[in-house]
Amino acid sequence: METPFKVIKTEADYRAALARFEALLEPEEKDRNYDNLELLSVLIEKYEDEHYPIDPPDPVEAIKFRMEQANLTQKDLIPYIGSRSKVSEVLSGKRELTLAMIRSLNEHLGIPLESLIHKPQEPLPKALEDLDFSKFPLYAMEKCGAFSGFEYGEMKLQEKSEEAIRWVVQGIGGFSMLPRMAARKTDGMRLNAKLDNYALLAWSLLVLKDAAEHKTAGIFDPARLNDKFIETLVSLSVLDEGPKHAQEYLDKAGILLIIKPHLSHTYLDGAVFLNETKRPVIAMTLRYDRIDNFWFVLLHELGHLKLGHLNANQNWIADDLDLPNADSEHEIAADRFAAEALLPCDFDLDSRERLSTSDVIGYAKDHGIHQAIVAGRIQHTKKDFRTFAKLLGRGEVRKHFQVIGGDWSQSSHKEDKDV
Repeated sequence: METPFKVIKTEADYRAALARFEALLEPEEKDRNYDNLELLSVLIEKYEDEHYPIDPPDPVEAIKFRMEQANLTQKDLIPYIGSRSKVSEVLSGKRELTLAMIRSLNEHLGIPLESLIHKPQEPLPKALEDLDFSKFPLYAMEKCGAFSGFEYGEMKLQEKSEEAIRWVVQGIGGFSMLPRMAARKTDGMRLNAKLDNYALLAWSLLVLKDAAEHKTAGIFDPARLNDKFIETLVSLSVLDEGPKHAQEYLDKAGILLIIKPHLSHTYLDGAVFLNETKRPVIAMTLRYDRIDNFWFVLLHELGHLKLGHLNANQNWIADDLDLPNADSEHEIAADRFAAEALLPCDFDLDSRERLSTSDVIGYAKDHGIHQAIVAGRIQHTKKDFRTFAKLLGRGEVRKHFQVIGGDWSQSSHKEDKDV
């Protein structure tokens, strides 16, 4: 009998989990248990994030570290960098390494290439003119329909990158609509440290482009987000096409729900925006194709909106809900809102020692919610990702939404894949 998964608490647990993960990869692709691979990878990454935080290597520090190891002087670097003045400028950060220098330092001093070519993450600019248009994932954006209607003739898209991005920005209402990301490390959002800012900006442009092209049936009024509205929304979860009905219900309230699979290196579950007319836009990636995940992410983003977390100074919030929320009062509040909206405050099934499938299904039926929501809460609380796994509604969300260029198979794991 296969040993159940458990939270990784020790180094021994971690090594055992890595070995088990490798074993799960051994069968042919068609025979692999991808549900187990997904669950185990989440547990492994959570342990690694908590116990092995890795700061990006700095090229200059990597060189200095190697010099200290080998007892080298600046003069010893001249054969690899070019001259005494160039060595001094590189070590002081005044001169960037060339490809020739990088190859030579790697070949002769054994400094890893990834340490030499890495550059610290740059904040996004505060003006359109400051954007480095070459850093946008243009072809991924094109595949998702970003440049539909933009003509670039026989030229390569890369050669028209500035014109293409400016064209999209103009279509969404101008530069002021772009998310203000330059201060993202201090605004309390749950964003992965490994994300690429330009990929995140590209994804946001795709969302806002869709928003600019669609009108909602209703006009948004914050006062409408009362308890009755939220209860009705959650009650739609029991319907066969619950996610689609939720989209239509929000539309009538003036809230646009957009499904846009994440781009590589964005690590997103969802986001909420205010567009130029203050119309709210909720965007979801559905990187986990499960009913319980859909409803929690949706209510989390709706919570940001209801609780007034968006304003003139912050017109967007994006979330990687695999990350802890301890550093942000807004994230803690949105999590609490989602949890209380989905299940009653007296919910206690997750505290019971013995629980059957019929208990879960019966509770869900009695309270008019989808059984996946109940099963998901129990799994989350108990950190038991095997029990009731069949009740989570895997594969029951993405099928309700059609997206241009969306490759859902590449959105099923916390580690982003290329779109």
